[in-house]
Amino acid sequence: MQSTSIPYLAFLALTFALYWAVHKYRVARLSVLLIASLFFYVAWTPFPVLVFFGCAAFDHLIVKGLARAKSPGVRKALVTTSVISNLGLLGTFKYAELFRETARSLLAPLGVVVREEPFGLLLPIGLSFLCFQAISYVVDVYRGKASAEHSYFEHLLYLLFFPRVVSGPIVRASALLERFREVPTLTPEAGGRALYRIAVGLVKKLVIADVLGSGLVDPVFADPAAYTSAECLVAAVAYTFELYFDFSGYSDIAIGAATLFGFEFPENFQRPYLAKNLFEFWNRWHMSLSSWLRDYLYIPLGGNRASKPRVLFNLMTVMVLGGLWHGADWRFAVWGAVHGVGLCVTRTWWWIRGTRPKTESVGWVRTGVGMLFTFTVVVLTRVVFRAPDMTRAGEFYERMLLLIPGLDNVSMLVWGMLAVAVVSHALPMKLYEGAGTLFVRLPAPARAVVLVLIGLGIRHLSSVEARPYVYLQF
Repeated sequence: MQSTSIPYLAFLALTFALYWAVHKYRVARLSVLLIASLFFYVAWTPFPVLVFFGCAAFDHLIVKGLARAKSPGVRKALVTTSVISNLGLLGTFKYAELFRETARSLLAPLGVVVREEPFGLLLPIGLSFLCFQAISYVVDVYRGKASAEHSYFEHLLYLLFFPRVVSGPIVRASALLERFREVPTLTPEAGGRALYRIAVGLVKKLVIADVLGSGLVDPVFADPAAYTSAECLVAAVAYTFELYFDFSGYSDIAIGAATLFGFEFPENFQRPYLAKNLFEFWNRWHMSLSSWLRDYLYIPLGGNRASKPRVLFNLMTVMVLGGLWHGADWRFAVWGAVHGVGLCVTRTWWWIRGTRPKTESVGWVRTGVGMLFTFTVVVLTRVVFRAPDMTRAGEFYERMLLLIPGLDNVSMLVWGMLAVAVVSHALPMKLYEGAGTLFVRLPAPARAVVLVLIGLGIRHLSSVEARPYVYLQF
């Protein structure tokens, strides 16, 4: 049940009505959310939800143990056990095939036989997001930043809350779990802004992302040899925007849906393609993941407090593992490593200069050059991210280097949608906020008309076949 589908919107409306009918009673309102979340997940795939029952039960026991344990050694052992179990769960379901294939390739020349048949494990939808969220809660309890006084069902709901369970954002306990016992409120203005946010997310996904994907990106990446160098380059740029509007559209819908139930989710994107260097890019792109990697991996490794060689090692470690988090394929590790090298070079340059440049002190020429260079790096590395394997990525790069002109296969619809993507991404956030304010101030019938018109426009412009979210595979 995609969050862009009519069944999902009907499901959201029904859950909303039931929730606010009983919102003054904690057990009743949380029961509505938990039942709805279980129904939503089972609608995707039924059996893996049982894994999460066990995962939540195990971590819940760990959390209760942390609340009672006084010995630092025992507390450290408990949190380590939880981290290992969650990463083990992720490694088993997501990376077992990768490890098997890698071991088979490396050991075959030595005469060591490794299982040839695939394990055939079913990857639970949203497992990567769920495991990172589970780890963050246990670690926050260990650090004293979250309470352990929650029931098992609250813990389970925190993991499976339906607006974000499929593709994030990764939500900390302070934004969700810690608010379960507060009586929720929803003002008319907040409700209107939530609907506006959902509408924006639908347009981003169904109009901009899907048109770019089906109109150019998919056919070019499927057979780059059939297209000119210029068309391959445009396809790489188009995929860069498709990925952003696809994922940020999902995040908008998730944030808007959570708002309808009285919860505030963190922002996940902040116009990332306007970044002037790779550090700024990663502070603007998939912000819930970037902040998670910073707080639960980079800082524990030593962060910026270590020696300079160790800081560079920490950066590379975070980026390689962050890249591999995106999928069970070594090309994602390569993609992360390239970004890691870029970050290390940038950091080293700042050390040589003796200072990190301040954004407000940089002239418009240097700003433009920085944005162009950063965007170019992002576009070129996206080829590895999108291609089905490294061989196809190499073919794509080779095709671009041939410098064959011609753009006959880029339709006017794709050109128009690319222009919409570029302009809408570059617009100041105040314009979006102003449009949201205008929408909220409209009379209810006028808002309904606007939403209907948006729906009709989406139906007219979007592709006939519904396309799954890109980040579903992660």
